[in-house]
Amino acid sequence: MATLSGALIGCGFFAVNQMHAWRDIEGAAIVAICDRDPERLRIVGDQFGVARRYTDAAALFAAETLDFVDIATTVASHRPLVEMAAANRVPVICQKPFAPTLADAKAMVAACAEAGVPLMVHENFRWQSPVQAVRAMLDSREIGTPFFGRISFRSAYDVFSGQPYLATGKRFIVEDLGIHILDIARFLLGDVKSLTARTARINPAIAGEDVATMLMDHKNGAISVVDCSYATRLAVEPFPETLIEIDGSDGTLRLAQGYQLTVTGKSGTTVTDVSPPLLPWASRPWHNIQESVLAIQRHWVDCIASGKGPATSGADNLKTFALVEAAYTGAASRQPVRIDDLLE
Repeated sequence: MATLSGALIGCGFFAVNQMHAWRDIEGAAIVAICDRDPERLRIVGDQFGVARRYTDAAALFAAETLDFVDIATTVASHRPLVEMAAANRVPVICQKPFAPTLADAKAMVAACAEAGVPLMVHENFRWQSPVQAVRAMLDSREIGTPFFGRISFRSAYDVFSGQPYLATGKRFIVEDLGIHILDIARFLLGDVKSLTARTARINPAIAGEDVATMLMDHKNGAISVVDCSYATRLAVEPFPETLIEIDGSDGTLRLAQGYQLTVTGKSGTTVTDVSPPLLPWASRPWHNIQESVLAIQRHWVDCIASGKGPATSGADNLKTFALVEAAYTGAASRQPVRIDDLLE
């Protein structure tokens, strides 16, 4: 397979993980990088041996012949950059949150569709190997038809030290973390009919909410609870593990802290260690997320090679993005929100 030439726009905190993953993936290479901060360009360019560096995205697109672009900037810049990629007929990966608003997200999807270029959202949590193991168990029908799920991420980890901007936005945990956990709920239990939400701000030093609880009615009849917290202090810090409980017609499934998957189903009870691998460039406790970055980017390369659409396409992510919007709307109104009304 010919090597795909890609560019990375945005050389911040998380983008280093993406660069490590691109270096590990056969069939793709980052040939150019772009960031408005010359110091970040120097640091990332020197670390990964990328000589072609730009401080302006328009100059990047004008000068380079690209097979894809990986946009790892903050959310406010996503729409203009995605539309710029579409205008240049360059397939695009966009970091989450996909857009500032659902209307922006819809416009970005439309721009890429009209240009005929693939668009994938870097929604990587569903690609974590423990979550994939849960999906495989559901597909095996070992616990029958799921009717209830709880997908939980509760922690007191200091996420603000590495990403201080997270403390300043009026929207925090649902937009930054909850979007991942909501996507896992969709991935495991299907699309959502309605959502009811409650949020709270426990930490007085931040601007947004740091606790959120969401109740969802799925279109297939299942019910799920998605709960997120950065204000929960535990004896053993679980960050950044997502804990999962699913009850089915023939059994139950529990993904517990420490990546222990317990399944009680048609074949009895099994306990399996589904710990993610520790990649050579990864570090605990981030290694489950870092592994998922490699998995989703490999999926992107496979999709381009095969001509198939990515699992976390822009169009698919609209359904997850709508859950985020519904959570904020529902928390404010204290009323259930119909998801299809947002997607019309």
